[in-house]
Amino acid sequence: MNRSSALLLLAGLGLAACSEAQTTVATQEKGATPPPKVSVVTLQPAPRPYVRELPGRIAPVRIAEVRARVPGIVVERPFRQGADVKAGDVLYRLDPKPYEVELEAAKAALAKAEAVLEQSEKQAKRIQELLVGRAASQVQHETAVATFRQAQADVAAKQAEVARAELNLGYASIRSPIDGRVGRALVTEGALVGQGEATHLATVQQLDRVYADFTQSVEELQQLRRDFESGALEQVAPDAAKVRLELGDGTLYPHPGKLLFSDASVDPSTGQVTLRGEFPNPKGELLPGMYVRVQIEQGIDGDSLAVPQQAVQRDDAGESRLYLVRDDNRAHAKPVRVGRVVDDQWLVLEGAQPGDKVVVEGFQKFVPGDVVDPVPWRPGHHRRADADAAAGERTGSVVR
Repeated sequence: MNRSSALLLLAGLGLAACSEAQTTVATQEKGATPPPKVSVVTLQPAPRPYVRELPGRIAPVRIAEVRARVPGIVVERPFRQGADVKAGDVLYRLDPKPYEVELEAAKAALAKAEAVLEQSEKQAKRIQELLVGRAASQVQHETAVATFRQAQADVAAKQAEVARAELNLGYASIRSPIDGRVGRALVTEGALVGQGEATHLATVQQLDRVYADFTQSVEELQQLRRDFESGALEQVAPDAAKVRLELGDGTLYPHPGKLLFSDASVDPSTGQVTLRGEFPNPKGELLPGMYVRVQIEQGIDGDSLAVPQQAVQRDDAGESRLYLVRDDNRAHAKPVRVGRVVDDQWLVLEGAQPGDKVVVEGFQKFVPGDVVDPVPWRPGHHRRADADAAAGERTGSVVR
């Protein structure tokens, strides 16, 4: 190929390239790229509960320390450690022979006192008959009556000794004072208990219902009272207040409870006020001493604003912000202050107004200032669409 032919070829290629570029620009100008679609929610004020999450511990409704009330040698432990027991079930048995002997001696003393009473009663009646016939003196009659009354008192004393001996014999069988779950055995067979002290043998705790004791700072309670007085919050009726538990692994306990009371004093060492809630425990999941988070509904915010959790973005400094779509359909970042999470939504305290359109999904499609195409957000819609697309890809791969 000569020089002139080469130059003609290059010139032709250049003209073709210019023509293609012009065609591409013309095509782009003719059909401009549409703005990206983003999902938005419009902020509307609505009443929402004011819920506080506070640390707490589980405590039994009733707890009884089983102790030996009389001294003796343990001869039997019929209960199984960690089992549920009923009130009156025998947990330990002491050697009953000393108390059986004591009871027999008390009964014998009572029988002797009753015999003396019978004799003194007959004697008093005879003296009274003789006194009527002037065959006995007034002094003899008074002496016989006093002897009879002393015999009556002696019989009463012996009856009390018999009752005490029977009581001690009953104490030889140590029983559970309440329904509940018995813990570990603190003594074994052969141990001498109750000698000079009421020996602690076991502990029974009622666990079908439990308490959750939790604390709240006095400053928060005072602020809550001021909010009620100013009308920022509405009070919850005592029978409508909800108390929920969050377990240590983050799961929510399925059974709601009720608030029993708030302590009338402040702990001077911590500045905290103790509150107590009661919860059903049908499966025995809640154990004494367990750490929990207590969610207590303390009021109602009548005109609160809330956004889905994914709508709140964080900047490099960790501050919260929302992307708002204005009337010109441009997305702009707006710093906000958020509060707590209620029903999977952040409460917006400052920075947003009713009627604002907040971007919930589609953040990767624009930068601040871009024009966007806002569409109403439908919870779960995009997740279902992604799942359907993934299923279609799996089906297509199988077909191929």
